[in-house]
Amino acid sequence: MKRTTLISIILILSSVSLVFAQKQTSRVDKNLTIFNDVLRQLDISYADTLNYDDLVATAVHQMLRKIDPYTVYVPQDKTQDLRLMTTGKYGGIGAMIMQRQDSFPEMLKKYKSKNAAERYVAVSEPYEGMPAQKNDVRAGDILIEVDGKNVVGKTTAEVSSLLRGVPHSTVTLKILRVGHDKPLTIAFEREEIKLPPVVYYGTISELDTIKLDQPVGYILFNEFTEGSAELFRSAVEDMQKNGNIGGLVIDLRNNGGGIIDEAVKIMSYFVEKGTEIVSTKGRNKNANRTYKTTTHPRFLDMPLAVLVNSSSASAAEIVAGSLQDLDRAVLIGTRTYGKGLVQSIRPIAYNGHLKVTTSKYYIPSGRCIQAIDYSKRRQDGSVERVPDSLTHEFKTKKGRIVRDGGGIEPDILIEDDSAKVDITYTLYVNQYFFDFATIYRNCHDSISALTEFEVTDQDINDFISFLKERNFKYQTETSRYYDVMLDMANHEDLDSTVIAELTALKLKLTPSFEEAIMQHSDEVKQMLAHEIIERYYFQRGAVVQSLKDDKFLHQALLELRK
Repeated sequence: MKRTTLISIILILSSVSLVFAQKQTSRVDKNLTIFNDVLRQLDISYADTLNYDDLVATAVHQMLRKIDPYTVYVPQDKTQDLRLMTTGKYGGIGAMIMQRQDSFPEMLKKYKSKNAAERYVAVSEPYEGMPAQKNDVRAGDILIEVDGKNVVGKTTAEVSSLLRGVPHSTVTLKILRVGHDKPLTIAFEREEIKLPPVVYYGTISELDTIKLDQPVGYILFNEFTEGSAELFRSAVEDMQKNGNIGGLVIDLRNNGGGIIDEAVKIMSYFVEKGTEIVSTKGRNKNANRTYKTTTHPRFLDMPLAVLVNSSSASAAEIVAGSLQDLDRAVLIGTRTYGKGLVQSIRPIAYNGHLKVTTSKYYIPSGRCIQAIDYSKRRQDGSVERVPDSLTHEFKTKKGRIVRDGGGIEPDILIEDDSAKVDITYTLYVNQYFFDFATIYRNCHDSISALTEFEVTDQDINDFISFLKERNFKYQTETSRYYDVMLDMANHEDLDSTVIAELTALKLKLTPSFEEAIMQHSDEVKQMLAHEIIERYYFQRGAVVQSLKDDKFLHQALLELRK
């Protein structure tokens, strides 16, 4: 009897599953039929010739945009981008490029085609030790030709595709450089480029007014790509061996994440073997998985501080959040991005791939830190972050309260000055520091040692002269609002006395840029030093310079000194 009942239940469940599967298949088949019929009718009836590859690609991209920003279609010709996502490797010259407007219009004048936009692509940052840097391609160089093709007016994506290629193939660049009357032609071989996940590491004995009894290790970790955990471990072991470090600062600011397995490996260095780090749960049970550490820890008792900000996401949040949930580290900085979604890569027809969101991840306390519910959109299609009032409480290993649904809130919040709008911000976003450093590099073959270089008062005066030559006009955000208010006052025909008082106020709201620079001279010097040092000592130099006045790091050292 019991056997018969059990068989009946199994048959019923199988029937229900079959019906559900048939309904799912029916919905997909119905919509595919509609799409196919529309495309066929266009083929038969449309007045002009159509680009079918472009039409279908557009339809696919628009469809996926309705889901979430992480589910994307990667066609065959973009598979190199997919490889870069997972391995950090690509064939190319080893330099970052950026879109610019006419910062040096006199140099570009004769290279513009009649239809070219007022834009060009410049080298923003050659990586140390890679082909571009080894062949003296410099930050600020303007690309006008790549392998004989004019690239003035092209986008960064278009130029990037020309710069990439098979390792050991030759690439020929024609560039414009400040201080040179004629274009320079540089030819060299592409190489396989591996972006370093460990951007910098080193020991710190003192910083500003903080002196440490025992050095602290610092590691700037950029991304979770294949093999990155091993490089992380090697860096920490090197500092431990040569610096006898008594604590470690892990800098995950601006780390956009990557591979979960690499995050779990890094966690295994700091917590007991068999510790659950993260679990994934999706609509399809095949996506459900629990990740635990599988090796004995190498740095179990090492004090830890982790730096995070609003651009720390995905695998970076798994590491930071797990260390917080396990009460293994103190988190310092600003609230993280809040990406609690997991993507898998699926092959599709014609050698394409689909990077698709398959699950959400949950860190040891049980919380999911996903900040946006993409299934709930406003009528205009926009989305919003989960409000704090709708988040839930969870507890760390020692019973501290943490919350889900809005990224990870650090244990110690630090105000982020990067959003502050002042003269330094205005000069930075408009690339004036960058352009001045370009000219400076052309005039100085070398500078003093990395730890000794300082921006002088003469450098500041030269910078001010440079801004005058560029006809730089400084307008505060307050004065912009003022202009609107004054226009409205005139429109409403207010008393002339009020208008006069408002007009007099404008002089106070808009100081000369020389006054504003002197008022913020410390910040201006820091930014100039950062840009100039990077021209000679590259990424390593820029990091060392930025750490001198890093209040996030300052707070981390205070915590580790306790």
